[in-house]
Amino acid sequence: MLYSLSQTRETRVIRGIPIKEKNAMNLMVREPFWKEFSLVSNRLNRLLDTPREDNNDFLGSWSPAVDIFDKGGEVVIHAELPGIKKEDIDVRVENNVLTLSGKKERKEEVKEEGYFRTERTYGSFSRSFSLPSTVNLSKIAAEYKDGVLTLRLPKAEDAKPRQIEVKIS
Repeated sequence: MLYSLSQTRETRVIRGIPIKEKNAMNLMVREPFWKEFSLVSNRLNRLLDTPREDNNDFLGSWSPAVDIFDKGGEVVIHAELPGIKKEDIDVRVENNVLTLSGKKERKEEVKEEGYFRTERTYGSFSRSFSLPSTVNLSKIAAEYKDGVLTLRLPKAEDAKPRQIEVKIS
């Protein structure tokens, strides 16, 4: 917010006699135009990022949100895939790149008058992640439960941290 002082001339009436006062100061609060500019910018970004109903080209791809973390002896990936059947999910590893892909189908086309907005995304998706060389590719495990795909990528034995005992002589 910006604060500014403005000078005005006020007229007061005291006992029926108008008295003019000079230099009455008023504190005016002004919102900077940056706020409005930011709102317009955000709305424009949402408009351009949001798939449109009338153009199926925009419904062609989307990206699921993922969390990737190191849990000591393994790397864990959680991918949010709500509303997708297990059969529609494909997980592949090729040249140390893990690719998660699939398709989210629209169940029904709604053409009712009271339908105002569609924000859920549909269509195919693909995410790829470079894997560290320490991952044991033959022991990757996947579990899909409650719309969340959990991938467990165990590290090779020689990559796990080891405690080395120091002997005192």
